[in-house]
Amino acid sequence: MDPKFEPLFTPWKVGNVEIKNRIVMLPMEGTNMIQWEAKTGYVKGIDRFYADRRDKEIGLFIPGLIPLISIIGQKWVYRHPEVFEKVRPVIDGIHENGAKVFFQISAGSGRSMLLPPILRPFVKKGFLKKVSSPFLMTKWWWSAPDPDEPNVWDPSVAMDHFTEAMIKRFVYAFGQTALRCREAGVDGVEIHAVHEGYLLDQFAMRYTNHRTDAYGGSLENRLRFACDIVREIKRVCGADFPVSLRYSVRSMTRGFNRGAVPGEEFTEVGRTMEESEKAVRLLEEAGYDMFNCDNGTYDAWFWAHPPVYAPLNMNLSYVEHIKKFTTKPVVCAGRLQPDAAAESVAAGRIDAMGVGRQLLCDPEYALKIKEGRLEDIRPCIACHGACLPFNGLNGKGTDIDPMHVEMGRCVLNPRTNNETKYSDAPARYPKRIAVVGGGIGGMETAIQAAKRGHRVDLYERTDRLGGVFNEAAAMSFKEKDRELLAWYRRELEKSGAAVHMGADIEDISALGADIVVIATGAKARTLRIPGAEKAVTAVDFLAGKAEVGDRTVIIGGGLTGCEIAYELALQGRHPSVVEMTDCLIGARGICMANSSMLKELLRFHGVPAYLNASCTAITDDGVVIKTPEGEKTVPADSVILSVGYSPDARFAALKDDKKLRGRVYFVGDCLKVGSLKTVVKQAYELVQDISYRR
Repeated sequence: MDPKFEPLFTPWKVGNVEIKNRIVMLPMEGTNMIQWEAKTGYVKGIDRFYADRRDKEIGLFIPGLIPLISIIGQKWVYRHPEVFEKVRPVIDGIHENGAKVFFQISAGSGRSMLLPPILRPFVKKGFLKKVSSPFLMTKWWWSAPDPDEPNVWDPSVAMDHFTEAMIKRFVYAFGQTALRCREAGVDGVEIHAVHEGYLLDQFAMRYTNHRTDAYGGSLENRLRFACDIVREIKRVCGADFPVSLRYSVRSMTRGFNRGAVPGEEFTEVGRTMEESEKAVRLLEEAGYDMFNCDNGTYDAWFWAHPPVYAPLNMNLSYVEHIKKFTTKPVVCAGRLQPDAAAESVAAGRIDAMGVGRQLLCDPEYALKIKEGRLEDIRPCIACHGACLPFNGLNGKGTDIDPMHVEMGRCVLNPRTNNETKYSDAPARYPKRIAVVGGGIGGMETAIQAAKRGHRVDLYERTDRLGGVFNEAAAMSFKEKDRELLAWYRRELEKSGAAVHMGADIEDISALGADIVVIATGAKARTLRIPGAEKAVTAVDFLAGKAEVGDRTVIIGGGLTGCEIAYELALQGRHPSVVEMTDCLIGARGICMANSSMLKELLRFHGVPAYLNASCTAITDDGVVIKTPEGEKTVPADSVILSVGYSPDARFAALKDDKKLRGRVYFVGDCLKVGSLKTVVKQAYELVQDISYRR
């Protein structure tokens, strides 16, 4: 192990519980052992998820949250001890490897409650709400400190009032649920949360709490709910039972659905640092034994779920500051890197490193750090594409289906939370496989196939591997994307697959393979409008094949177009974006943390966006657009087209060749343009399929 990482592998204590090292697996959606929302019960298959991680040098596991009461049927979880008994073998397995487990218990979401369009009729005041509320979206799930407070996902829908009687019922339920956790062998509990703008955090902040009772007004009153909870748990479970609090040091919030970006001067409407210094002392006095920290609210969601645009270690300085105001251990989360974490632990500025999505991406993350194999770590690229894949629909709810959504997965590691579906076992019937195309899909296919014992040849017609992902990774804030490309190239080399560069394949029959996988990707689209030849494609710009000037208009306000606008703004230029729909970054599956941060960054840098605007021509003066208000010219000295991709159809005809059925397969964008998630998943599933077929 590199000596600089040694501080991460020293023991520490939370209360009287000793933890073997300073690596904490953070609670995330999809990692809970008990589900108790729309669905209830023990999460089948979760034992396999933890089996992949329990002996990989993680000191403390905090699985995803357990609500006190179900959405449907109003079932209190503490009244179901049989569910807690089912998790005991999983906890025992973690204990056998020397690690500890805290269960996170949740008071719920309050105004941050997800609101898919399908549920809107059931929460708007009226007859349907009245008849359905005892069974669906009950008062326990659809109430907030202030009556008529706007829902985060759809501000036109108001919340109900969380009454004093409900508070007292929740405090009791917290104590009983914590007791069930202790009886199941859990080492401690974490309270969810004075954090991220969830219900307890809404009570704690002035802008979401205007109450005049004992739970509003002064800071002590606003924290009373959270303090009563820990006192009740200590009363029921004993003073020696550790209780952690998920805690946001600062809210970083400008107002409802308005987050502040790093480096911005703004008026904080939530928890300021000055108030946080007082709050953490009050919470410690009430009995909390640990503070699991980051920043943000659902109005500034990207601080708690940092996307690719967020600086590495973005919350560290804030958590280090609040450590000065408590004698209890603090954990820091938020794209925290091991070198920065180790240095801070060694200096006593934090006590442990919180790791979330990186452990979905690579279960052996901590082990590889300890063994000095940092280059072997598959890096999380902060895309949220499978761990948290839902977006807000412009103030109209979210496209998430609460009954069927899959979270806690990973774009780059399809096995995560699919351990019962995917196997890494050697191929039953090894074959000779030719892969045509060396982008992400081609490399993933070749690596997985070679690891399973197939003989693999990969053919790439250019002089570099990675395909268009090279261009996607070119922007200054995509350091983890570039690390991923380097990781893929190393893994491909280690796999033993033969790589043939500069190979322009025309006849696949000449490859002499049992199976041919086509992974040739996609090509950038252009527009058929007058003056289109004056523009450059996003791919050519990102590849460094074309220079642009100060006033650059990006046609296309999707993810790539807005990222390019942000990159140009960082360079001190003055870009603008033209988008034909009514919103920027409106594609399904892009997490709101990502889209909202990018939009806020464009706002902060003063990048204008023209929505509902169709481009009719590109002239020497700029881009002519047609909007509902009429036609105008957006001045420009350069124009970039970011209007999507079309499949590379060179081999498309092979799909319909009956003679090749069972011998030729397609992966990635070469048949239908998808995403990084679909590319990697297709490669993974294809290799598994052909490994078990003659």
